Amino acid sequence: MATIRLGDLAPDFTADSSAGMINLYDYLGDSWGILFSHPADFTPVCTTELGAAANYKEEFDKRNVKMIALSVDSAASHAEWIKDINETQNTTVNFPIIADEDRKVSTLYDMIHPNADATLTVRSVYIIAPDKTVKLTLTYPASTGRNFDELLRVIDSLQLTEYHKVATPADWKHGEKVVVSPAISTEDAKKIFTKGVEEIKPYLRLTPQPNL
Repeated sequence: MATIRLGDLAPDFTADSSAGMINLYDYLGDSWGILFSHPADFTPVCTTELGAAANYKEEFDKRNVKMIALSVDSAASHAEWIKDINETQNTTVNFPIIADEDRKVSTLYDMIHPNADATLTVRSVYIIAPDKTVKLTLTYPASTGRNFDELLRVIDSLQLTEYHKVATPADWKHGEKVVVSPAISTEDAKKIFTKGVEEIKPYLRLTPQPNL
């Protein structure tokens, strides 16, 4: 079982889902993607997560991010579970949930951690860039639901830093100042970042978010 590391190509797969057969690369196209796993259908924390994901879909769409979930149960089971999610979370699940009964995709993405559970997936998150490289991985235990505001925050950071020579500091949120890349001299930074560069230390320079 291979470990997926940052910068690796996200493994492609074709699998059944709540929306029919899906090929990951075809589904993502030129978009960013977020793939997240769930231990099993009809579980309480997962039900709240998928409801939250559905309610956040507009925000993901704004960022050109396609969502795709996974559970080790069947597509037929997913269809019944989605009814419960829609009812209890007052939403409409509007993205596919991969059926992974044979654990093929779970194994490909190292989503099963035997010391936690030998058969069910942990709460894995993979953010995939348009070039199909993995830009972020997160792993939560089955007992802890994900924070979708944080997932949007890191996507904002990943997309900003992909196209500009900056990094985002601790607790950064969209619209706040960012860190100038250490690879750029202060002299050059002042030419690149015309909104201004604040030098706190020679290695710590801040500038307003450049894409606003």
